[in-house]
Amino acid sequence: MKLWLAALAVTVVNWLMKAGGPLLMGERKLPPAAVRVVVLIAPVLLAGLIVTELGAKRLDWTQLAGVGAAGILSVVRVPLLLAVATGIVLTAAIRLLIG
Repeated sequence: MKLWLAALAVTVVNWLMKAGGPLLMGERKLPPAAVRVVVLIAPVLLAGLIVTELGAKRLDWTQLAGVGAAGILSVVRVPLLLAVATGIVLTAAIRLLIG
């Protein structure tokens, strides 16, 4: 029961946070500097999650190489599915070669 209440509370807080911006800003536009920061929030949070997940246990260099390759390919505008597939194949190849 506590888990469901916690999930419900997080959902409600999430909705309130998402609705808070438009309610407070109204029809006004954000300054360009703020827009640049807001645009970078999702990639930075995702990078933090990946680093935390990779470093939480024993550091696996094969995973790090695969994620790095996928990240670099994503930065150079390779389609995301191809970048992820390349990271997976690279990780598997390194594990196969190392043993």
